[in-house]
Amino acid sequence: MALELEIAPKEKMVRAAHAPSVSSLAAGYWGVMKKGVIELEAEEALYLIDIRNASVRDKAQNAWSFNEVAECLERPKLMARYLTFKDWRDRGLIARPAAENAGDYTRSIVKKYPEGKFQKPGFGVSARFYADDLFAVIDDDQTAKALYEHAWFGQWATYKAEQRGRLGKLDIYETLFLMKHGGLKLQNATEKDVLKLALARRPDFQSLLEVYEDWRMQGFVLKTGFKFGTHFRIYFPGAAPGGGEKWMHSQHVLHVFPRASQLLISEWARAIRVAHSVRKTFVLAIPGQKKKGKKEEKNKAHASGSHAASLSSLDFLLFHRKGTDIENPKTGFPRYLMLSLSEEEMLGGEQLARAIEACKLSGLELMVAIADRETSVTYYAVHRLEIPGSDYEYYEIEWVQP
Repeated sequence: MALELEIAPKEKMVRAAHAPSVSSLAAGYWGVMKKGVIELEAEEALYLIDIRNASVRDKAQNAWSFNEVAECLERPKLMARYLTFKDWRDRGLIARPAAENAGDYTRSIVKKYPEGKFQKPGFGVSARFYADDLFAVIDDDQTAKALYEHAWFGQWATYKAEQRGRLGKLDIYETLFLMKHGGLKLQNATEKDVLKLALARRPDFQSLLEVYEDWRMQGFVLKTGFKFGTHFRIYFPGAAPGGGEKWMHSQHVLHVFPRASQLLISEWARAIRVAHSVRKTFVLAIPGQKKKGKKEEKNKAHASGSHAASLSSLDFLLFHRKGTDIENPKTGFPRYLMLSLSEEEMLGGEQLARAIEACKLSGLELMVAIADRETSVTYYAVHRLEIPGSDYEYYEIEWVQP
């Protein structure tokens, strides 16, 4: 059956009033029914034109094309929204406007990592700082080896060849952490001197240092993530450089995404893909995203004016699957809120933080959907992560196929 739609240009609205079309659309959970007429969102109307060969006419019976309807119903980032909506619907799944969110669905996943605690070395450490390289070197081989084996600080001798050499090398994060918490003394610089040099080298250094310190204080070991396109790789509490095959390879990488930062979507996605290609979990840190109690969350939602207001950064409410069944608004509940993006746009830390916060208040998970230049869509599910003892929230980002 050919669908017949009507467009009202002044109202910037497309409707279905033709009885057979109304019946067909209602059965597929399209639009909003008002007095026997279904009012459609822009993405829904465009999908029906593109995929269902729907005809669109105005009161004068003039036919409207896809582009003419899109121009009339223009929305911000319309093509990114349409392409991600289309892909979800093409999978046989239901997507509804984010504003239809009804509250706390308690469907979000909170993953928990093991508990640990930093143990201060029981001996003094002295090193020389090399300002141009942002490295500190310990030339007392016994001290360097003890620090390396005690809590995996620095690199003693040669990477993966400890029999070659006797120096201990501390990177900039290890240096500052041990000066603050581990009794490290530098022969030629103060903690203030080192921090000033690091901040001059990269403006986001303070954010990276805070994240490094937070994980290290909970007993985790963080080393460079340079080979994987991220800031750090993570080892769980108890990890040791001589711990055998168990600690030979990290299983997680950590990327710091400050709220004030901007990153091209393609670069952001590439880092996640690299992590998954080497079978590592991608963990995202947004400095300043602190944990909140349930009462505080509800007060914040109330203060925002309405739940709908907090969803302004999100695009669609997504229904998924339950076993072999497709979930729908009549008999089921949504599972995700979608943030629709295109390959060539920038993603900001603040934008992502707002989207995550809205999902947290809704009890749903965030699904980041990215339409590339060939209009294919890639999905990343964002799961909240709890580190015992930490005052901050972190997130695992998983590349998924819905």
